[in-house]
Amino acid sequence: MRLSSLLALLRPALPLILGLSLGCSLSLLRVSWIQGEGEDPCVEALGKLGGPQNPDSKAGLDQSDEDFKPRIVPYYRDPNKPYKKVLRTRYIQTELGSRERLLVAVLTSRATLSTLAVAVNRTVAHHFPRLLYFTGQRGARAPAGMQVVSHGDERPAWLMSETLRHLHTHFGADYDWFFIMQDDTYVQAPRLAALAGHLSINQDLYLGRAEEFIGAGEQARYCHGGFGYLLSRSLLLRLRPHLDGCRGDILSARPDEWLGRCLIDTLGIGCVSQHQGQQYRSFELAKNRDPEKEGSSAFLSAFAVHPVSEGTLMYRLHKRFSALELERAYSEIEQLQAQIRNLTVLTPEGEAGLSWPVGLPAPFTPHSRFEVLGWDYFTEQHIFSCPDGAPKCPLQGAGRADVGDAVDTALEQLNRRYQPRLRFQKQRLLNGYRRFDPARGMEYTLDLLLEAVTQRGHRRALARRVSLLRPLSRVEILPMPYVTEATRVQLVLPLLGPEATAALAFLEAFAASVLEPREHALLTLLLVYGPREGGRGGPDPFLGVKAAAAELERRYPGARLAWLAVRAEAPSQVRLMDVISKKHPVDTLFFLTTVWTRPGSEVLNRCRMNAISGWQVFFPVHFQEFNPVLSPQRSPPGAGPDPPSPPGADPSRGAPVGGRFDRQASAEGCFYNADYLAARARLASELAGQEEEEALEGLEVMDVFLRFSGLHLFRAVEPGLVQKFSLRDCSPRLSEELYHRCRLSNLEGLGGRAQLAMALFEQEQANST
Repeated sequence: MRLSSLLALLRPALPLILGLSLGCSLSLLRVSWIQGEGEDPCVEALGKLGGPQNPDSKAGLDQSDEDFKPRIVPYYRDPNKPYKKVLRTRYIQTELGSRERLLVAVLTSRATLSTLAVAVNRTVAHHFPRLLYFTGQRGARAPAGMQVVSHGDERPAWLMSETLRHLHTHFGADYDWFFIMQDDTYVQAPRLAALAGHLSINQDLYLGRAEEFIGAGEQARYCHGGFGYLLSRSLLLRLRPHLDGCRGDILSARPDEWLGRCLIDTLGIGCVSQHQGQQYRSFELAKNRDPEKEGSSAFLSAFAVHPVSEGTLMYRLHKRFSALELERAYSEIEQLQAQIRNLTVLTPEGEAGLSWPVGLPAPFTPHSRFEVLGWDYFTEQHIFSCPDGAPKCPLQGAGRADVGDAVDTALEQLNRRYQPRLRFQKQRLLNGYRRFDPARGMEYTLDLLLEAVTQRGHRRALARRVSLLRPLSRVEILPMPYVTEATRVQLVLPLLGPEATAALAFLEAFAASVLEPREHALLTLLLVYGPREGGRGGPDPFLGVKAAAAELERRYPGARLAWLAVRAEAPSQVRLMDVISKKHPVDTLFFLTTVWTRPGSEVLNRCRMNAISGWQVFFPVHFQEFNPVLSPQRSPPGAGPDPPSPPGADPSRGAPVGGRFDRQASAEGCFYNADYLAARARLASELAGQEEEEALEGLEVMDVFLRFSGLHLFRAVEPGLVQKFSLRDCSPRLSEELYHRCRLSNLEGLGGRAQLAMALFEQEQANST
């Protein structure tokens, strides 16, 4: 009875028990088979590849080790062979062979170059990476900001042929698509760029507004030149060998018909208006038609509008299409915000997870007290967080315009929300706060005193707080002139008598960092003698410097260290630079340095890249080490290993900061001689006589560029420029601002706040005992 009841309970589990038993039995049986087979077949295969597996066969083991063991090959450079510096390309896309997407070529003429072509340039040039203008006029003078190619023959077919030849020769390897248009055509640049981005680049394509030849078949079509057309890079490469033959065989008064016949006769390719689901849309503008009144779908969706008879009409078309694009953008933003609100309810956070404004990132969340973003307080006249550390300074310039725009926007949004029931008028700004959030943009909190007016005319003063956000827009690359790293740098080192000893260390460092690796740089020493120094029979304070320069020239054949001697009672940086400037060509790149500076290859490269002739000058901010008596020295990040602590330093204090970036000093600078001469000439024209003499005594080179030049002045910290501690000689002849900066640099360079506090504490302890 008990057995039957037990079997009844185990009957549902019998299949499971039998399966487990069978699986364990098969596993044990397979293990026994594997153990009986002897060697692992994988080991045998390895033995066949690497050699015998017998321990006595040493050759097989050595061969296997040589195949799989990594070996370190030390770098060795033959000192007898000339050093060859490897020049890397400026952009990684050059090494990868990447190409730009679209190049636009505009066909213009003598009569329309200064009118319609200029209008085309002002409306679409900022949307394309490259915009070229081709004309048959010989020696055409290019308007400002336009790149004009003159062919010297105004025959239409000849001009088109030479234009295609020029595009193939100079840009055939750099661009995927070529858009050719006339200067009486308005192009919707964003739509054209989007069209080129959706098309495949590996096909021969001739895309535009297809027109039929007179008396030809339906397949023989050409693209109307008035509405522009796209040529693929592959098609241009195939067409290039046939251009000379087409120019001699095909006669046509219109360049677009000539190109269409050439493509059909030689390659059998005609114009198409649609490809890969993308359609090229165009609109023919009637004469005396107002663009503001055009509302047809063909006009609203057009890529190109033709003909445009005058520049004013071009600007009106651009205004119309820009307004349409802005309205479309606002409509899309509203739709996306509605979708975000609907989907936020389904998220785990619910409506609490909805950020403000809708669709923008949430505010930055600090993880510690050091990451808290501070608010700047301002009123309509003053701001209470000044760059120079002052507690209060006037609100002016771009800052005042920014605050005014924020207040006007807040008032506009309030009226839009509450009209027609209420209408608000601003009385004054009570309080204003703003902060920059790197994840969102500039946030504002405004306390406004308003006057509310009802529909019946009742008035009442109200104080309301509003919050606004100026979001970060799309990040764009600013167009900058091209510079090269192969430019020779001319270092200029002014030396005073007391600096002669320190100049020997500078020359040794210059030899190790510039002459040894054969950097493309030269050095000029400007030896400044005092009124009574270096006279007849007197000692020469720079005798050791001259000997060290001659020794470096002997040690490094081909190197030349020039020196100039001047005599001045109170030398100023501008007067010394005037002497150097007259001795060098106008295209010389100067690197004005000091005896405490140690420029290396990276610093010289940044000098070449950041100093742009006719555009920008570069004044780096060096790292100034603290007084070693007060603070152990430590170099900035990226400036090499830390030097050893000075004798007597207390290691129990940890590793205090060894220096700071000296923003007050501006002795180092990179600029071109032509830019300096232009700024110097402007200074001489604005200040004459005694006023100029006084100004030269109280100015530095950076101030000359800042006050008398329209160039960009770029300042940035340079961790490669590390200076030992030294007290600058603050001349009383300097201007009040420069003298204040010099004194402040000396005081801030003594040590950090912790080191100065510790020094004061130790001094008080010593005095108390």
